[in-house]
Amino acid sequence: MKINQKRKQIALAKIEELMDDAKNVLLIHYSCESFYDRPDGSSPKITSIAIRNLNDGQTRCFSIHKEAELAHINIADMEQQYVNLEKSMLNKFYEYVKQNEGKTFVHWNMRDENYGFGAIELRFQILGGNPVKILDDKKIDLARLLVDIYGVGYIQHPRLQKLIELNHITHADFLSGEQEAEAFKNKNYIALHRSTSRKVDAFANIIGRIQNRNLKTNTSYWQQNGGTIISIFKFFNSNPVIGGTIAISTVISALIYIIKSIF
Repeated sequence: MKINQKRKQIALAKIEELMDDAKNVLLIHYSCESFYDRPDGSSPKITSIAIRNLNDGQTRCFSIHKEAELAHINIADMEQQYVNLEKSMLNKFYEYVKQNEGKTFVHWNMRDENYGFGAIELRFQILGGNPVKILDDKKIDLARLLVDIYGVGYIQHPRLQKLIELNHITHADFLSGEQEAEAFKNKNYIALHRSTSRKVDAFANIIGRIQNRNLKTNTSYWQQNGGTIISIFKFFNSNPVIGGTIAISTVISALIYIIKSIF
């Protein structure tokens, strides 16, 4: 597995940029009805959206069950009112987007109209709403940054779940894509809300570990640095104990050689 070192450095610089401006960085994820098993091509219903500030961890959630509670509608009776509740939820979401115009949104594979910002916009338009556009240069795909930094084979699929497990990041309430689809069928909207919130927490944890250079992946140090002789020197420079030990051994060997030469 070969890593493009130029793209890697650009991605690492982007991580530093995000951390330096953390108060203006929002981590976003959302859950929805399954978008695979839709023979009629209709847009999947959205159940919850979570947004976490990278700087202070403050999290704002937009959830269908909260809208139902505010409208004094029981979860068992939500089906008939779902569209109205969903529109109310998305309206509040886009009001939040408008209030935070200019901030950067970090996401995980939210790239198209199947699943992504485009899908949310389309859904709101179908419901009669007018979405606020988030500029493309204000969207950062964390999933792609990880590939640029650690290579395409850095972890198995599903990548987010496996990366969380490998790094022992708290995954209570975390649901896989299949589990979220099942939760939607069972009208378990609270579980979907909790899973969405957990994932934006995981994003913050992953970004911090990338910056600190201690995120565990399946990519070796040698692969990360291009498998060159220079990478060996980088390794020693980044490990002062090993570097110091080698330096001391070199000095001792030199002294022994000098003494032997004299006597």
